Amino acid sequence: MPPTFQDILEEARLSARALLDYGEHLFNPTVRLGVTGLSRAGKTVFITALVHGLIRGGRFPVFEPYASGRIARARLEPQPDDAVPRFAYEDHVRALTEERRWPNSTVDISELRLVIDYQRQNGADRTLTLDIVDYPGEWLLDLPLLDKTYEQWSAESLALSREKPRAHLAAAWHAALAGLDAEGREDEQATLAAAKLFTDYLRACRDERFAMSLLPPGRFLMPGNLAGSPALTFAPLDVPADGTAPSGSLWAMMVRRYEAYKDIVVRPFFRDHFARLDRQIVLVDALSAFNSGPEALHDLEAALAGILDCFRVGRSSFLANLFRPRIDRILFAATKADHLHHQSHDRLEAVLRRAVASAAGRAEASGAAIDVVALAAVRATREAMVARGRDRLPSILGTPAPGETAGGEAFDGNTEVATFPGDLPADAGTLFGGEDAFRGLSSTGAGESDFRFLRFRPPALERDGDGEPVLPHIRLDRALQFLIGDRLQ
Repeated sequence: MPPTFQDILEEARLSARALLDYGEHLFNPTVRLGVTGLSRAGKTVFITALVHGLIRGGRFPVFEPYASGRIARARLEPQPDDAVPRFAYEDHVRALTEERRWPNSTVDISELRLVIDYQRQNGADRTLTLDIVDYPGEWLLDLPLLDKTYEQWSAESLALSREKPRAHLAAAWHAALAGLDAEGREDEQATLAAAKLFTDYLRACRDERFAMSLLPPGRFLMPGNLAGSPALTFAPLDVPADGTAPSGSLWAMMVRRYEAYKDIVVRPFFRDHFARLDRQIVLVDALSAFNSGPEALHDLEAALAGILDCFRVGRSSFLANLFRPRIDRILFAATKADHLHHQSHDRLEAVLRRAVASAAGRAEASGAAIDVVALAAVRATREAMVARGRDRLPSILGTPAPGETAGGEAFDGNTEVATFPGDLPADAGTLFGGEDAFRGLSSTGAGESDFRFLRFRPPALERDGDGEPVLPHIRLDRALQFLIGDRLQ
């Protein structure tokens, strides 16, 4: 689509904001780190563990500035954006360390400022400001809508909804859609009903039994103060992708509300937050996709490609920083690595690397650095060898969350259990090959095609010499090294 006047105006606003940010960063070197992830990926836990480790003394042997002692201290300061809620760090730490429960997920954007005093490798004392911007991954998947007409989005959404397993979940919406006359008079009640059924379909897709990832518009699942507004009350219609809506029709009404959604929700997010990021981590709950089968894995692959295509990526330069800031480092992180034995951690990374391979190649060609890591920001399990008959199996031990069940047994949230999580295949590509790839993979080791994982409570914590709780992790320090290590040299 050729750029519209509104597109040109948005670019001018972005350039003006970039100039302002560049001037501020000359006197106060700052990295704006975006942290996002699709549903249940663990954004809140990641940010809490990262900040707690830097402030309270984490164990980060791979994070060179910290391990070498060049970081003197890290401290929280008031965040810079008065219109953005503060990330509730203290509440989340309390939930993890005192209550032994996972903190509540965030459903809106939030921000936290961390100031790091450090010594450069040449001995000079410096300060780096790290602004952490937490936002739902579902919002990120809305950005491609800016370049799509309502008709294009409708055609793509309908085509996707007719594929397995979405078709079954979309049955009620499809039935109602068949009775709508797109070229008939606009109808508020028909629009409300269609929007509700479409939202119910999106919510069903996100259920852990199916773990679908491509679910735009993202705000339909987390509407906030826009719930019930016309901007969130529309749905796809079965209309030609290159068609034009008759004036006063139901179709025209849907077009108007779709464009309002982009103006009210998508463009402000892009302009005020997304376009200002320097670095980005995308957290991915790949294990949920394993639970749900190859369709969920392919859906995740498409979602991650869409996410990576959203980023303005490229090597940072003086002119780019002045007028068109770019994200020059993106880390994709497969979370909940503690649900697997360490022998499968590299294989989990390989699966995620396979899922982002094509899109990552395009980003790297532009000069951006892309990496993949399997991590657990807070490690909820430990490892042991468990005897089963004559075999000794590499297993994990942890305390299942209250209400978790396995083999017909319900757990009380206080009893530690050992479980054999199974092995991921050595060749990551086989998981994307279809149902046959999942045969023989099992969390029980019994050879079924069910690959389920228990949810564990946060661990009982060790204390350091000062009595501070230490949050155990897997490869969180490696993530830090990639994301900001070069800025602390």
